Amino acid sequence: MILSYQGIQDAKAWADAGVVLPSYDWKQMAEKTAENPVWVHFGAGNIFRGFIAGLQQRLLNSGDADSGIIAAETFDFEIIDKIYDPHDSMTLMVSLCPDGSTRKEVISSIACGIRANSKDAGQWNALKSIFVKPSLQMASFTITEKGYALRNMKGELTAPAAFDMEHGPDQAVHAMGVVCAMMYARYQAGAAPMALVSMDNCSHNGEKLRASVVEMAEAWEKNGFVDAGFVAYIKDESRVSFPWSMIDKITPRPAAVIEQQLSDLGIEDMAPVVTSRNTYIAAFVNAEVPQYLVVEDRFPNGRPALEKAGVYMTDRDTVNKTERMKVTTCLNPLHTGLAVYGCLLGYTLIADEMKDADLVALVNRIGYTEGLPVVTDPGIISPRAFIDEVIGQRLPNVFMPDTPQRIATDTSQKIPIRFGETIKSYMADPSLDTASLKAISLALAGWIRYLLGVDDEGKAMEVSSDPMLSQLQAELSEIHFGDSSSVKGHLDGILHNRLIFGVDLYEAGLAARVEDLVAREIAGPGAVRATLHAELA
Repeated sequence: MILSYQGIQDAKAWADAGVVLPSYDWKQMAEKTAENPVWVHFGAGNIFRGFIAGLQQRLLNSGDADSGIIAAETFDFEIIDKIYDPHDSMTLMVSLCPDGSTRKEVISSIACGIRANSKDAGQWNALKSIFVKPSLQMASFTITEKGYALRNMKGELTAPAAFDMEHGPDQAVHAMGVVCAMMYARYQAGAAPMALVSMDNCSHNGEKLRASVVEMAEAWEKNGFVDAGFVAYIKDESRVSFPWSMIDKITPRPAAVIEQQLSDLGIEDMAPVVTSRNTYIAAFVNAEVPQYLVVEDRFPNGRPALEKAGVYMTDRDTVNKTERMKVTTCLNPLHTGLAVYGCLLGYTLIADEMKDADLVALVNRIGYTEGLPVVTDPGIISPRAFIDEVIGQRLPNVFMPDTPQRIATDTSQKIPIRFGETIKSYMADPSLDTASLKAISLALAGWIRYLLGVDDEGKAMEVSSDPMLSQLQAELSEIHFGDSSSVKGHLDGILHNRLIFGVDLYEAGLAARVEDLVAREIAGPGAVRATLHAELA
């Protein structure tokens, strides 16, 4: 069996393999999409193929839509060459169920993949021809938070952003330049309204997208490439809106066990490819079952009936509350606690950590006991039910090849939101006492202990990348494994640092406790385990 339009005509073979096929005709859908495009998506990777394209598949299957999505790739054109084109832009979606079973479905809602490459005249003009159509209602994005950045950490323009500003729409190379160029073509063709919808997993994503597109447009006006009317068009949210969203679904890299399973069923060409840009991708996507998408409902040219596909269409305040619920209480803090202790205790899979009674006790306390008293309830999703699903289904899923080492990346950038916000909430509520934050204190101490680069057996351990790693390790240079007394007085600089924790831990009343926990956890081999067990008993 081959994943393609022609290949899925043998419906019986796919059914016998347990694969659900679309109930609409891909070729007819693609033709309708070309005539009257409704939805373009930037970022042709796994979260799009495994989640967002599946939303439109539901609408096509139910008859609530008759056109599909056009995928535009701005970063890695080989994804289109090696994954999209050979399979008629279809994806074999493999849902990884918590009980170890899988569900398989061919997602064919992508009409075509386009290389958003200004150096390829054919592809560039094809994308322009879509953006000038009045029928186009939205462009969505999963390009990672880095994709929106025009400036580096020093506030300087990146080389691609500077190039685009100096050379104008026709030579755009940065994702934001490409989007701005397409919107300029739309403006020139009559300035029809539309929505630009970031679906990336970052707070205030719509604001980030708008700021970058507006900055690019203003630079082009200054340099004489566009007129003031275009900048006014981009800034007028009654004509060009930038809705905010919250997305949550884990789509890890293609797993070898799934590739083998598909091969055993007789499905061909499922082996992953690695592009020259180091994208690891296959014709199939494997992902967890739970998924959430909450979108601010501001679409000046109309939109697909996304609520019929399970999307929460709501207002900006509710999007914010849902994001805050997930990031500060119900998911991300649990992940970080598992990450640092998983590395220290020698785990390489999050799912395996959820068989460890001490670590399960840790995340239970972080979520239920310490998080729920200050959780932001969005009203559309129950925070308690969300944690129930995270701890009961998502984290223990044996099929999810997610590692604590990956999640431990950039932890210094995550802590102020994942733990600092809860600490602030406790400090602001006279009925709550920060001294009760035992599990959060353990998580913070565990992270500091992790930075030493020595596991619980006393062996050298690689520490994941972090922009503050060298600075932090320099501050910890006088602390030595096996010498608890070396901690005293050598954590002050870190524990006072509001940039790291969102608060001064001394002012929060947590510094002494964290320092004591670190001292106990470096006492010798097995000290991390002993401290965890004693604190959570």
